[in-house]
Amino acid sequence: MTTMARREEEYPAAEDAPQARAYNEPRAHNEPRAHNEPSAHNDPHAHGGERATFTVPTLPPREAPAAMPARVQPRRGGGPGGPGGPGRPRGPRPGPPRKKPNFALRRAMALAILTVAVLLLWFVVKGAVGLIGGLFGGDDKAATVSAPVTKAPAAAPTVAPDDTLPKVVRVTPTTTPAMGAAGPADKTTMVQKFHLASSAMAPKSIVASPSGVLFAQNMMYKHSVSVFKSDGTMIKSIPDAVDLAEFGISGHPGLSQGAPVEVAFTPDGKYAWVSNYSMYGKGFGPEGLDSCTAGDGTDTSYVYRIDVASLTIDKVVPVGAVPKYVAITPDGKNVLVTNWCSWNLSVIDAAAAKETARIDLGGRYPRGIVAGPDNKTAYVALMGSNKVVTVDLASKAVADFAKPGNGPRHIVASPDGKFLYVTNNSSGTVVKLDRATGATLATATVGSEPRSMAISSDGLAVYVVNYGEGSMTKIATATMTAMQTVKTDASPIGITYEPTTKSVWVACYGGSLLAFDDAKLKG
Repeated sequence: MTTMARREEEYPAAEDAPQARAYNEPRAHNEPRAHNEPSAHNDPHAHGGERATFTVPTLPPREAPAAMPARVQPRRGGGPGGPGGPGRPRGPRPGPPRKKPNFALRRAMALAILTVAVLLLWFVVKGAVGLIGGLFGGDDKAATVSAPVTKAPAAAPTVAPDDTLPKVVRVTPTTTPAMGAAGPADKTTMVQKFHLASSAMAPKSIVASPSGVLFAQNMMYKHSVSVFKSDGTMIKSIPDAVDLAEFGISGHPGLSQGAPVEVAFTPDGKYAWVSNYSMYGKGFGPEGLDSCTAGDGTDTSYVYRIDVASLTIDKVVPVGAVPKYVAITPDGKNVLVTNWCSWNLSVIDAAAAKETARIDLGGRYPRGIVAGPDNKTAYVALMGSNKVVTVDLASKAVADFAKPGNGPRHIVASPDGKFLYVTNNSSGTVVKLDRATGATLATATVGSEPRSMAISSDGLAVYVVNYGEGSMTKIATATMTAMQTVKTDASPIGITYEPTTKSVWVACYGGSLLAFDDAKLKG
């Protein structure tokens, strides 16, 4: 499988913090792109012109050799002075007659040599064309995002109907350790259940609904959302193509495509709200990049609402530039979206499916969100800094809340709302915060580049993917100590806790999902 560079967050260091580490994903887009990125359209095998023909020259015939003189018989009687006369005449003795040349063989040899020369010339020309295409034509890997690149608007895509499910290769471990009875999450041991892989997936995130339906978002690399049951069966691949005119949005005729990043389910599990990194189609400007500045001209994007029963897109809402994380208030009334490149927070009225506010957050690269239990406060991680800020959703006031470490990316809350847990991508830590005061209560050191995080239903364990080293770590929340670290595929980027089976699912950017059972005590 060709390793693709993947889009993932890259940012300058915070002004008031040590230098935050920037990186390029082996996207396996560095969170990693790619539709509408430089793509391979050259055809090194297409060559114009007719096939050349070659005429073999006709060799002139040789002259026939001269007739040999008749052999002179010596006189009997010996040599001079001997009996019988003077004997045979003096001079060179004629040789045997020369053989007639084989002209057919010579022609065949000449033709064979000419054929070999033509074949060699063809291979040289073909190799040169391929080399030129490689140098000047681009390739099918996602571009790195170390610096902004100006791109032309994308052409309207042509999308095939979703009439068949992609092939998913499922591998189940042949041996598993003996496990005991069910237990609390801080006592259980994770055991891998299965591994799913498909060339139709490039999952940036995986999120479970309250009822156990799982959505994997495949960004612009596959332009789809892959939907699974908790047993690993694929239900559907939802294409991200929409006709925006059908949703009352003008200026983009024909089909437009998105790039699904994250998803949040409503508390009742009926709807899923999906963010799209950028939009692709007629009327859209340059796509977003992970290195960007508010007001730099990056085009705005949209979020989709998906009806979970029918698995169809039924609402489209405009938001800011490069929307990433999505959260929903506990009462289900507001959908919150962080806009990575416009550095603000979109607030959407869920019932009306309309954006009601876009709040400037005062910092770079907003990412993770937790909606507070009061339905009035949002906690937002600013990944381009060392801060988490609070947002008053009524007054739209923003205030500093905590400084958990460098590159805070993901936030989860304990079920009782008392604690927040934050991954620090640059610091390689997970921090436990007091939600009432913002004080740091404990810190756990994990693997390289901790990204997304999930929490068990009972709140006794959190699970974090270590993007830089291909692993996932389970942490006991009471003591903030690592309980278990398991290997994953390369570039683990998304994670979720599936409540109906007490399983942990990990999304790996290269095209795979892994599921771990965490319901039982070790036998």
